[in-house]
Amino acid sequence: MKALVYDTVETLTLRDVPMPSVQTGEHLVRIHAVGICGSDMHAYLGHDERRPAPLILGHEAAGVVAEGPLAGRRVTINPLVTCGSCSYCRAGRENLCPERQIISMPPREGAFAQFVAIPEANLVTVPDAFPLEKAALAEPIAVGWHAARLALEALHPAMTKRALILGGGAIGLATALSLRTMGIEDIEICEPNAGRLQYLTSHCGLHARPSPAQTAPIVIDAVGFASTRASASALAEPGGVIVHVGLGDNEGGLDIRRLTLQEIGFIGTYTYTAQDFRDAAQAMFAGRLGSLDWFETRPLEDGAAAFRDIRAGNVATPKIILTPPEPATPQI
Repeated sequence: MKALVYDTVETLTLRDVPMPSVQTGEHLVRIHAVGICGSDMHAYLGHDERRPAPLILGHEAAGVVAEGPLAGRRVTINPLVTCGSCSYCRAGRENLCPERQIISMPPREGAFAQFVAIPEANLVTVPDAFPLEKAALAEPIAVGWHAARLALEALHPAMTKRALILGGGAIGLATALSLRTMGIEDIEICEPNAGRLQYLTSHCGLHARPSPAQTAPIVIDAVGFASTRASASALAEPGGVIVHVGLGDNEGGLDIRRLTLQEIGFIGTYTYTAQDFRDAAQAMFAGRLGSLDWFETRPLEDGAAAFRDIRAGNVATPKIILTPPEPATPQI
């Protein structure tokens, strides 16, 4: 099959690779659409030791089951594979499973390819009328849904339900849409990229600014650099909550003294639970998250150029979706 392979820092190559090995309980899915995630970009830049080259990246995917009793079923993929039996999995907190794996990290290859193997439990059926390109947004939207849910659960009932989101990429946008679906209307996104700022305002109908105008009870750091953690520390209102979902870098920025003296909660949030993923997907299918047309589509063979464009800051849309080529011959 064809796959876009991360070979070394800032180098991606489209080439032939072996078909995935399908284990018991798994299905082979023909990928129709796969998004480029910020974590893919981190790996591409050599900043993610969890994703060593050579490796097929990509985990935001949707497609059609290619074989077996589910053949022909249109699905979006929950890429987080867990054991299902540990205390975290039994408690519905699968994202904390100590045995968790995710496609695009060893030992599981990713979805920048024509096919991927995934357990049946990780498949969510997509309605016939719902485009698979939009269905590929389920993964980043589930990340935002999870962050929004945890923020609202942590916020004191007496606090005003108002949110500031640092970063207007796909995760920041997904969190904003999720918060709005959960009843929060007063949401501001801080996005310094002028092209993306304009896109969020004109195309997505969101209140976006290059820098924050005020403090907020809920601050979502959807970037995760020292500078944004410093901003989050300064902008969270006393008694409020910071939700840290970005994975930009590892150190610095957090004002522990202010968080302590002002009783500001801090929550690290990683991926989503299986229920969060299903809930986010169903909200998408029902139209509760808007038109979901905030992406551009490019063929997988142009994937390396897409990464370069993102690296250069030349992409206004929050998401690029790659579409792998049709297989040359039927796969069984």
